Amino acid sequence: MTTYAIGDVQGCFAPLQHLLAHISFDPAQDTLWFTGDLVNRGPQSLEVLRFVKTLGDKHKTVLGNHDLHLLAVAYGVRTLHPADTLDAILTAPDREELIDWLRHRPLLHEDQEYVMTHAGLAPEWDREQARLLAQEVEVVLRSETPALFLEQMYGNKPDRWDDQLTGIERLRCITNYFTRMRFCDADGRLDLNYKGDMAGKPKDLIPWFEVKNRANADVKIIFGHWAALDGKADAPNVYPLDTGCVWGNCLTALRLEDKKRFAVKC
Repeated sequence: MTTYAIGDVQGCFAPLQHLLAHISFDPAQDTLWFTGDLVNRGPQSLEVLRFVKTLGDKHKTVLGNHDLHLLAVAYGVRTLHPADTLDAILTAPDREELIDWLRHRPLLHEDQEYVMTHAGLAPEWDREQARLLAQEVEVVLRSETPALFLEQMYGNKPDRWDDQLTGIERLRCITNYFTRMRFCDADGRLDLNYKGDMAGKPKDLIPWFEVKNRANADVKIIFGHWAALDGKADAPNVYPLDTGCVWGNCLTALRLEDKKRFAVKC
């Protein structure tokens, strides 16, 4: 059995099928991990959701910020953005089944060797704490009233983890680290405003995986979300896989057994 981790698909169904053909994916024997953002901006989000769902236990998928946005829109607490490409899902006959399936996806997946999240792990969290904090948000999303959380999920504060956080501020902070994080300051404080490239960043900001004394530095972390990295990070044990398929670049898979990468042009 072979396991492949795949970067942000974002509705790019045709390139996904091309990539799976390229790696000779066999659903009877192989398993796919998806780094989140299955949907949005690309042209075939509905087809991507349906396909991944049909894989059953042959896939592991974590939630990304675009997936959470779809949930918020579906539950009526957020409106579509002009650039969104989610209408086909929202009007599909199996809409409710797909939305319910999506909200039951985790924020974190792990096996003995790897951890996978959409954006990474907060510098302050070790592996066990990250697992427990992900479960706090997952319980709310899987409850009978997910809209109560989704309505208050948006916002950039609190921007630094504190074990004493409670209520919606705690859940929002956890969600932001798992699904929106790119840059932090030297103390691990999130910066969710700067979205430019590495060359133009403010001097006080650093990639989250370069924060000194990071509590999870010994954990092998697979993540997506950050297309500007182009799948490269100058740090051990981090494996960025978003290579900007939706922007016309590549869709990338990492074979976990030997860390070999495969990519197709989108």
